[in-house]
Amino acid sequence: MTATTDGSAGAVGPRAAAASTTNEPRRGGAAASGLDGTIAPGASGLDEAAARAAERAVGHLLARQDPEGWWKGDLETNVTMDAEDLLLRQFLGILDADTTRAAALHIRRQQREDGAWATFYGGPGELSATVEAYVALRLAGDLPEAPHMARAAAWVRARGGIAAARVFTRIWLALFGWWRWEDLPELPPELLFLPKWFPLNIYDFGCWARQTIVPLTVVSAKRPVRPAPFPLDELHTDPARPNPARPLAPATGWDGLFQRLDKALHVYHRVAPRALRRTAMNLAARWIVERQENDGCWGGIQPPAVYSVIALHLLGYDLQHPVMRAGLESLDRFAVWREDGSRMIEACQSPVWDTCLATIALADAGLDPDHPALVKAVDWMLDEEITRTGDWAVRRPGLPPGGWAFEFHNDNYPDIDDTAEVLLALRRVSHPDPARVEAAVARGARWTLGMQSRGGAWGAFDADNTSVLPNKLPFCDFGEVIDPPSADVTAHVVEMLAFEGLAKDPRTGRGIEWLLANQESNGAWFGRWGVNLVYGTGSVLPALTAAGLPVSHPAIRRAVGWLGAVQNEDGGWGEDLRSYQDDEWIGRGASTASQTAWALIALLAAGERDSGPVRRGVAWLAETQREDGSWDEPYFTGTGFPWDFSINYHLYRQVFPLTALGRYVYGEPSPGKGR
Repeated sequence: MTATTDGSAGAVGPRAAAASTTNEPRRGGAAASGLDGTIAPGASGLDEAAARAAERAVGHLLARQDPEGWWKGDLETNVTMDAEDLLLRQFLGILDADTTRAAALHIRRQQREDGAWATFYGGPGELSATVEAYVALRLAGDLPEAPHMARAAAWVRARGGIAAARVFTRIWLALFGWWRWEDLPELPPELLFLPKWFPLNIYDFGCWARQTIVPLTVVSAKRPVRPAPFPLDELHTDPARPNPARPLAPATGWDGLFQRLDKALHVYHRVAPRALRRTAMNLAARWIVERQENDGCWGGIQPPAVYSVIALHLLGYDLQHPVMRAGLESLDRFAVWREDGSRMIEACQSPVWDTCLATIALADAGLDPDHPALVKAVDWMLDEEITRTGDWAVRRPGLPPGGWAFEFHNDNYPDIDDTAEVLLALRRVSHPDPARVEAAVARGARWTLGMQSRGGAWGAFDADNTSVLPNKLPFCDFGEVIDPPSADVTAHVVEMLAFEGLAKDPRTGRGIEWLLANQESNGAWFGRWGVNLVYGTGSVLPALTAAGLPVSHPAIRRAVGWLGAVQNEDGGWGEDLRSYQDDEWIGRGASTASQTAWALIALLAAGERDSGPVRRGVAWLAETQREDGSWDEPYFTGTGFPWDFSINYHLYRQVFPLTALGRYVYGEPSPGKGR
C-alpha cells in the first residue's frame, strides 16, 4: 500500500488492551459516541467532533487492511538507501536503465535548495547522504556541470569533502576505487573467532550491527575494486591529497587506543596467515547463510542484506546461486514504486508492528472485539509467532522461544517491543479459538520476562547488550551499535504485564523501579525508538497507570506538567529530531498527528481527560484530519538510531491519532483479570 507525503512545509525553529478476550470495561471512560455517529446525552461539541473523527479514521484504517489481515505503511528513511541500492547493482553488474531512472527521480526530488540532502524531512543537510546521492545521480547520467550537481559538489567540498564522510560511505566508494581501502578502518574476519565472553565479540554488538559487520569483515579482507565509471575529483577539497593525514588522539583515551589498534590490524592484514583467513571467511559465510530468512533477506532489513550479497559474491557465490537469487529478490521487495514512476527503497518493512498497532487503535476506538477485521488480524499475527531459537539465546540459553518480529520474515531476531504490543493487541480481540490465543500469549509473556536485563529493564532484541566498547571502534561511526534497555520498550513490556495480571510480579516491579529511576529531570522519558521525549513519555505513563500507580504519583504529575509546558500554541505537539543533539529542540517542533497522539495518550492515562491541554490536543486532531479520515505527516517521528537514522512510518499518522481519539471518546482500556 502506498502513501505519499506533502512536501510543502520546511524546518521550524524551537517553538512554533484488555486482559481477556471479552470486551472489558474501561478506566475513566466517558461515553460520547458510537461508530454509528450517535451522540450520548450531554456530550459537548468537542466530544461530537472527536467521535466523528474517530469514525472516519476507523473507516480509513479498515480500508487499508490487506486481505490476509495485515497492515503496512511505507517506511521512509533517506536517500542513502536508494543510492546504495544502485551502487550494489553497479557492483554486481546488474544495474538496469529503468531502475536507475526511477531511483534518480526520487533522489532528485529530495534535494534541498542549497544542493544537499537531509536525512529527515525539514532537517539540515548531511554530508554522507549528500555524497551518496550525488554518486547515484552520476550513475544515472547527471553531469557534474548541471546546476543541481554543481551545488551539491560545492556543498560537499565546503564541509571537508569525501574525507569527512562516514566510514560506510567511504566503503561504498572504495568498492569502485574512489577511496583507498588502506584509508579505511580494518575489520578482520578473524573477529568471528572471539569467544562469546571476550570483549568485542560479535554478540557484543546489537543485532542490526552484528548482521552488518559479519559480511563486512569479508569485504574488508577481500578489498574488491570494480572499475569506476567516472572520477569524483569534484568531491575532494584537494584531489591531489584526498585524505590528508590527521594526528592520532592521545593514547590514554579510547579513541587513541582504538586508532592504534586499527593501525596494528592494518599491519596484520598484510601478514595474516592465508589458511587462518580462509577459515575465518568460510566461518563468516556459514554464519551469513545460516541466518538468511525464508524470503531471502537477512534480518528483514536492507543494510545487512546488501552487504551479505556482496560478501557471498566475493566468496564465489554466483548470481544464480539459490542463496544469491533469493537475496536479490528480497531486495526488490524493498522497493516502493510511485504512481509518478519514481522508486523509493525502504530500509525495512513493518507489517507486524503496524498490524498490532492498528488492531489496538481499532479496538480502542470501539470496534466490536469480534469484528471480522480484528479476527483476521489476530489470525495473521498468530501465524507470525516465532517458535524457534535465535541469536538472542546467546545471552539467554535455555529460554523457550515465543515472540514476534517487526517484519514479514525475521525469525532469528524477534523483538521485545513487537512482542509486548502484539500481546496487548491479542487481548483486545474475541477470537473464535481462545485456546490458541492463550497458548501464544503464554509463550510470548514467558519469553519477554526471560529477556529482562539485569537492571530490571528491557532492550529491543537482546538482554544485557550494554558493552561500551563497540561504540568506541573507528569503524562504528554510523549510529548506535548496541542495544541497551530503553524507557519506551520497558514501558510497553510493563503495560503488557499489567494487562496479563502481573502488575504485582517482582519482575514487573523491577521494570517500574527502573522507569522511575530513569525519568528525566524535566519530568519526561527518553524515546529510543520514537522522537523523542514525547514518545518516551507517551509510552511510560500508560504503563505506570496500568500497573497501578495512582495518577497523583509525583513522577506522573511531573510528566503531565512537562507535556503541558511543551504543547504548541495550535494545540498540537511536535518534537524535532534535533532534540537528540540540541536541548533547545527538546519538546519543540511543528505539530504532528502522531506526536500529538502520544501526548494525548499519556495525558489521558494520567486522568487529564477534561484538562485544557487534552481538549486543545483533541481539537487539533479533529481539525487537521483530512476528508478521507487520514492525517498528513511529512515529518519523521520514528527513530532507528537517535539522530543518525530517522524514520517516517507512514501508518503512525493513522494508528496513533485513532488510539488517542478512541480513548478520549471511550475511556482508557482496563487491565482485567489476566491468566
